[in-house]
Amino acid sequence: MLKITDRAQDELKRIMREECTDDSTGIRLGIKGGGCSGFNYVMQFEKEKRDFDTVFNEEHTPIFIDAKSLMYLENMEIDFESDILNSGFKFINPNASKTCGCGTSFSV
Repeated sequence: MLKITDRAQDELKRIMREECTDDSTGIRLGIKGGGCSGFNYVMQFEKEKRDFDTVFNEEHTPIFIDAKSLMYLENMEIDFESDILNSGFKFINPNASKTCGCGTSFSV
């Protein structure tokens, strides 16, 4: 299960409408090695579901997660914050044993 707050959902819709330049239908969410804590969250436009993907949020902006990333992202919440200094997605991941100060890197 993946929880997406209303603020995050609104931002995903805006990104798809204003920034997507191809025929993508959703967002791919995954992880890659790196960052100060071991793993980084990765988001990019995606055209279609791949084999072994799990799809969340199908009724709005679909979010595609591959099987490998899913084990690290299960039960995560995605929020969006915006203030005078910056804005961005916030990942609240119950599987993370440690996160960095910027919130984009984690370890398990």
